[in-house]
Amino acid sequence: MTSRGLILGIESSCDETAASVVERGARTLSSVVASQIATHARYGGVVPELASREHLRAIVPVVRAALAQAGIALGELDAIAVTSGPGLAGALLVGITYAKALAFAQGLPLIAVNHLEGHIHAVLLHEREAEMQVLRLPSASLQVSQDDNPGVSLAEEPALALVVSGGHTHLYLCRPAHGAWTYRLVGRTLDDAAGEAYDKVAKLLGFGYPGGPWIDSLARFGNPLAVPFAFSQIKTKLHLAGKTPRTKAAYTAPIAELNPHFLFSFSGIKTAVLRYVELHEMRPEAQARAARLFAPGAQARLPQSKEESLALCSQPVLDLVASFQHAVVGDLMKKTFAAAESLGARRILITGGVAANRELRARFGAESARRGLRIAFPTPALSTDNAAMIAAAAWPRFLSGEFAGQGLSADPSLALGRSL
Repeated sequence: MTSRGLILGIESSCDETAASVVERGARTLSSVVASQIATHARYGGVVPELASREHLRAIVPVVRAALAQAGIALGELDAIAVTSGPGLAGALLVGITYAKALAFAQGLPLIAVNHLEGHIHAVLLHEREAEMQVLRLPSASLQVSQDDNPGVSLAEEPALALVVSGGHTHLYLCRPAHGAWTYRLVGRTLDDAAGEAYDKVAKLLGFGYPGGPWIDSLARFGNPLAVPFAFSQIKTKLHLAGKTPRTKAAYTAPIAELNPHFLFSFSGIKTAVLRYVELHEMRPEAQARAARLFAPGAQARLPQSKEESLALCSQPVLDLVASFQHAVVGDLMKKTFAAAESLGARRILITGGVAANRELRARFGAESARRGLRIAFPTPALSTDNAAMIAAAAWPRFLSGEFAGQGLSADPSLALGRSL
């Protein structure tokens, strides 16, 4: 049986409604994303109820736009893939319910995809597309038997993946296995995700949402060593006797089984920034800045020069922002490279929304080159939540016949892989 391997991916785990058509997990024919940033910006973070409502409004036009952009009809699809978790329950249900309805109406297989696996496949998809361009392979080369190997890809060697975003900070050892991938959890955050810390610090300082782009833009003009933030070593809690600690991660990972050297914690630096702001009486400036940026009719945009940055905030604030980012990126680097060395990984994948951060890309790239490691990032568009990564992650499951039933439901705490 021949097949073009066209999979429609649907993503609605948080605050972006996305749909994409990907051919054989290696070629993006369309990618449409409806962002909710304007809806949630006034609150400084995602409001779950509002997110669900906006997904309901956007899901049908977004899917239609993705099909139109790809130039195909529903009848030409081979499968429909959808994010089943982790994420916001109500938001996930919008995408899952619509995907199930489409699959049933068209008689197509339904594929459930873990959002975290999707982020990892965003890097792999980018690599496959880049190799196709280098080799100048015609699209016809992808039209092979459904029983054949996935085909076009770089040498799929084991890799250590850092998934770092507003909701996740995880380390996985990823291994290819008969055209699919297996994942072993190496480390993760005990509390806030790195991107969540960015958002909360940005809100504290009166900047916009999401906080990552604001902090990354402003950090270029500050002194990264002005404020000596430090991360303490996470120690095993003896009184827990091996049980999982009661933290945000308690339901999604067996933290007690992980190496404490590969665990992250970002709630402490968030509190340290708060205390610094209070000690140096920066709160009035932050409140005035927020009032100006979020005034009715205001068009807040990221500063592109030091002059624009200083017009927005004082030099001490720029130094604070630069120091915060320097410390967070440094902690991510320290534990990622320690894990790579411990596990013998020669290839590192960095993905998730925070992977779009310029300082993170530069410092990880430089350190990888110094250590002789291969490193890969997705494009900025594939770093944030999108549906192309969901369709790409679904391709190996399509080949192996791993389909979901009509009883598929949302799993807000869905874990990926097992622990070491």
